[in-house]
Amino acid sequence: MAANNSAEIEDTEKKDQEVANLEEFPPELLIKHPLQNTWTLWYYENDRSKTWEQNQREITSFDTAEDFWSLYNHIKLASELRQGCDYSMFKQGIRPMWEDDANKKGGRWLISLDKKQRGSDLDRFWLEVLLCMIGEAFNEFSDDVCGAVVNVRPKGDKIGVWTADANRGQSVLEIGRKLKERLRIAPRVQIGYQIHKDTMAKAGSVTKNTYSV
Repeated sequence: MAANNSAEIEDTEKKDQEVANLEEFPPELLIKHPLQNTWTLWYYENDRSKTWEQNQREITSFDTAEDFWSLYNHIKLASELRQGCDYSMFKQGIRPMWEDDANKKGGRWLISLDKKQRGSDLDRFWLEVLLCMIGEAFNEFSDDVCGAVVNVRPKGDKIGVWTADANRGQSVLEIGRKLKERLRIAPRVQIGYQIHKDTMAKAGSVTKNTYSV
């Protein structure tokens, strides 16, 4: 019985110490910062024995800034992925595929990088895109952003920022301008916006840009 009492006292003292340790931190360090949306990270691995949908794996969802950084710091950088793999990050409930109801009327701003940029720009661009999305950096047009995909490929990598409706021209253009500004892409370098239904129809060939900035 005495041993039990001793264990209980020790447990109580331990909890008191934990509370005391927490009290040393200012309250703002103990409060997580909620995001406006919940986001889901997906990972695609090109296993030829599976369908495209089976290769697309939902990893986890998060809804605070702290949980985003915890996730980001525990996964491989985009530049470390095997060729043929993708990361996608979309608002919760939206799958990273053209056919999803939230995506089917939309398109994507496409940033193409050559192989030399994998060591320099790819990770910086991808992180900046993620921060733009979770931080609602597109202002009143942030609701139109569905998610983003990074494709790591032998011929060169791509980052696409997907929007909900290609017919909302002002919204699409403002998102493209903000993206270009945040990625610090030189004014002389244009990025283009492709409508998903055009991309689907043009399998194997180059899709024309509907908008450019």
